[in-house]
This record gives sequence, structure tokens and C-alpha cells, in this order.
Amino acid sequence: MKNVIIILLIFFISLSCSNQKKEGPSIITKEVSYTVNGTTLKGFLAYDENIKGVRPGVIVVHEWWGHNDYARKRTMMLAELGYTALAIDMYGDGKTADHPDDAGKFAMAIMKNMPTAKARFEAGVKFLKQQAQTDVKRIAAIGYCFGGGVVLRMAVSGSDLDAVVSFHGSLPTDSVENPKQVKAKLLVCNGADDKFVPAEQIDAFKKAMVDAGINFKFVNYPGAIHAFSNPDADSLGKKFNMPIAYNKQADEESWKDMKEFFKEIFK
Repeated sequence: MKNVIIILLIFFISLSCSNQKKEGPSIITKEVSYTVNGTTLKGFLAYDENIKGVRPGVIVVHEWWGHNDYARKRTMMLAELGYTALAIDMYGDGKTADHPDDAGKFAMAIMKNMPTAKARFEAGVKFLKQQAQTDVKRIAAIGYCFGGGVVLRMAVSGSDLDAVVSFHGSLPTDSVENPKQVKAKLLVCNGADDKFVPAEQIDAFKKAMVDAGINFKFVNYPGAIHAFSNPDADSLGKKFNMPIAYNKQADEESWKDMKEFFKEIFK
């Protein structure tokens, strides 16, 4: 009888520990790759294995430095929020830059070739939709700096997205060619003192969106300059004499705004 009681106690303790373990997120991360037009693209997938069933998928597009640890950090943060997240590679072969000159060349090569940019972005969306954890009917994208410009351009060009969020990204100012094909709602998180995004560009962007009847929200964070969400911006700004800097308040507020935006979109 004593042995039976001991066995039962061990069983209930094990069950309790198991239940406690499943209370919080358990993030699974994977190095992944996919190809488009002969180019290998290296991505980073993250999701919470403790969530049952499918959940919305979110694409993460990197800064002009390339698919680095910062993009992966945001991907894991999205997974902790309950999304299936994929940091994609817009440059190919996981290429990254250590100097602004190289970063600028990489970014410009993509932005000047929208068919290539769209093909690589859509390949990432396709890969994300193929994951067993992804709800293929609920897809969003976020991007930083270069990546912010990418997700906005993908949205206004008709990519099958429910929502996009740009953090300190460049702004498309051209007239939207086919407003009826735009499905996504837009959230633009901008530093009010960002020297890379002048007032004229903001005005032109807003006019293009209003003229096209696109659902968008534009938020200016006071005192914030370019790259305000990235803690590495301080050291990079000093190293390369660039007008970029981290702003903790703007970082936290913009992430909160994104969470509320997605909650509304995916309710």
C-alpha cells in the first residue's frame, strides 16, 4: 500500500510539473532555406510549440544590414506573442553588410528591381504558408528601415496580406496603380525627427494612400530618429557618423501599437 501511495505521488508531481511547463511559451526556432529564380534564400522560422492548432503568420523583413540577429530577435518576439513568424532574406544566401556603403548597395539593388523584390518576398510568404502552424488565411508582414519600405511596397502592389507594419521605413510616394488590388491595412511607425524621412515624403505618401482609398494609420513618435527600435543603432550611429539612434520609449510604444493593430486585424 505504501508503494502504491509513493507511485501515485510521483505521478501527480510529474503531471503538475508537466502542466506548469506548458503554461508559458516554448519557442521553437529553425534555420530554413527556400529558392526563387535560382537564388537560395535563408530564413529563420519561430513559433510556440505549446499553442495548439494554426495561428496567424507574420513575415519579418530585415534592415538594410541584411538578415541578421536583430531580425531574428523580432521573429522570436512575435512567436512569443503567439504568431508563426518567419524572418526572410531579401538579399540572397543570407548576405549581410558590415558597412553602410555595402548595405546601401545591397538595398538599392533590390529596391531598383521590384520584380525581384516581389518574387523574393512572395517566396517567403509561400514558405510561411506551408508551415503546419500557420493559418494561411491570416498573414501579415513587418519590416524595419529597408524592410519597412519593402512591406509597404508589397502591400500597395497587391500582395495577399491582411496587414503590414513599417518601423522607421522608407515611404512609397508613387500613385497606387491598382487600388482595388490592395488588401492590407497599413500601420506606419515613424520617428518624428527622422532625417531620412522628410516631411515632403510623408505628405506625398499620405496623399497617395488617401487618393487610393487605402486604410492606413501613420504614427509619429516625438524625439525619435531613424532606427529608433534597434538598440544597436547607438553604436552604429557613432561608428559611421550616421543620424540614427535607439529610442526606448518609441521602441516600446511602436511595438505596443503593432500588437494592438494585429489584435484588431486578427480578432
